[in-house]
Amino acid sequence: MHLRFQLKIETGNKILFSLACVCSLLLTSCSVIRGYRADGQSGPDIYSFEHHVHDTIANGALTFSFPYAEQQAEWIDTLHFFNQGRRYKNVTLWEALKGKTDTQGVLVIHDDSIVYEHYVGDITIDRLGTVFSVSKSITSLLCGIAVDEGYIKSVDDVVTDYLPELNKKDPMWQKLTIRHLLDMRSGLDFDDTYSLRLKDLKRLNAMAKLNYGHNLMKQIRGLKFRCEPGKEYRYESMTTEILGVVVERATGKRYVDYLSEKVWQPLQMESPAVVNIDSRKHGVAHAFGGISTTMKDLAKIGRLYLNRGVWNGKRIVSEDWIRQTTDYSEDNDGYHFNWYNLSNIGADKAQYPGYYAHGIRGQVLYVNPYKRLVMVRMGKQDNTFASIPYVFEQLSNCGF
Repeated sequence: MHLRFQLKIETGNKILFSLACVCSLLLTSCSVIRGYRADGQSGPDIYSFEHHVHDTIANGALTFSFPYAEQQAEWIDTLHFFNQGRRYKNVTLWEALKGKTDTQGVLVIHDDSIVYEHYVGDITIDRLGTVFSVSKSITSLLCGIAVDEGYIKSVDDVVTDYLPELNKKDPMWQKLTIRHLLDMRSGLDFDDTYSLRLKDLKRLNAMAKLNYGHNLMKQIRGLKFRCEPGKEYRYESMTTEILGVVVERATGKRYVDYLSEKVWQPLQMESPAVVNIDSRKHGVAHAFGGISTTMKDLAKIGRLYLNRGVWNGKRIVSEDWIRQTTDYSEDNDGYHFNWYNLSNIGADKAQYPGYYAHGIRGQVLYVNPYKRLVMVRMGKQDNTFASIPYVFEQLSNCGF
């Protein structure tokens, strides 16, 4: 096996490559090596699930398909957008989203009809792709349903009500509530780091274990806290992984089965989806970022939120849950119940603001209930976090 890690130690103005760093990495992290062997030095892409262990999220016999609008929004390709921040550039929508982001597909649904789509490369409207941290927003939806059904009494319940084995660990566990998990205010000493610097190896190892480890519950039981729960907002994936385990414990059902029963079948998804798991032995779902689905089925999650929790006349999740999730607010960096509003990227509040779910590689599910819009973007790369949701927000205020 050939490792090409470029671990850097900075000494003054010089950068040295250290064999000692490589040795340290090899000794401390089987998970890092496992991840490197599975996905290479660039990490997982939208099709990596095909060679990772996963469970199937079954759909039902009845399916719903978005029709194509008689009049397609061809005018979208004549618009010009800015690519990042407030710096305007003379680019079309596709150029703005393609750029350095390696966008594969864009889908725009207005008034329940497909009005615009564009695909390149390997993606199609019905090919499964991993949505990464958009999975967090779907896990939040599951939590809301579990609250509605009484499995979870309140989002202010402490986590140890559902994971009592943590009572014997750090006393901070007894202060951690489900609301803290939903709003990324857990206080856990965990980072979503991908840095190969020597000082970050311990945290990189923990992140690799989350993605490639074979026993997530063992990792959870060993966690420490950096501060008291609720004290500060800090985005990291372990928090949502714990939320997924709470939903399983509360409902007494596997994550994949509850998601199938309460979302995939009622929303009449056209394709089965999958979710990565830690191992066949333990079967703990990657609730933080392991769901792979199609663009058109992901859009149905947006349609559910757009309609305030109702799907074709049937209540799926309470309107109050949708309100708590999506109402525009600048507190908590615009992040509530695992969804974002545009305040988190410095955008002024639009007259008709939308909100969105976001995953690495720039997977985006954007919803604007005022304009009856759902937009989906999937791609292989994105190095401009703010660009895609901001462009979608601008599009929503152009011609709809």
